[in-house]
Amino acid sequence: MLKKSILILGVLTLLTQITYSQVSKNSELYLQLHKMDSLVFQEGFNKCNLISLEETIAEGFEFYHDVGGIQEKANFMESMKNNICSSPERKPIRKLVKGSIEVFPLYNQGELYGAIQNGEHEFWIQEPDKEIYQTGTAKFSTTWLLIEGNWMMKNVLSFDHKASH
Repeated sequence: MLKKSILILGVLTLLTQITYSQVSKNSELYLQLHKMDSLVFQEGFNKCNLISLEETIAEGFEFYHDVGGIQEKANFMESMKNNICSSPERKPIRKLVKGSIEVFPLYNQGELYGAIQNGEHEFWIQEPDKEIYQTGTAKFSTTWLLIEGNWMMKNVLSFDHKASH
């Protein structure tokens, strides 16, 4: 009886780990969050479409940066406007490290309510009449919540920033 109980416990543990581990890169969830990452960074960060960016940010948003500290939504948007998007003469550009995104679903009693997205990115500078050049790398973790059918950014950790050599 004890051996049977241990076997059942082992199988249940394995099934739980399979069910709640990183999703496949072909899964709908992975593809949706990869698209959301592109909206945030390609549209918001790189093209400075701040309206599009703000539409992806949930109320109560918090951004934790290992160099720049903590920002809430209003401060984050102000920082984007005044720092990232203030000078076309020296425009920061973000590039996702190919293949670095991982997505982990979040469930509440079996119902998907959010996901954690981890990845790595590079930062570059574009200046007029110059070739784009890399300035650094970092890692990120984003908590996405599914709110009324829309994926919204709730928390971001931006860490392990390293300057390029």
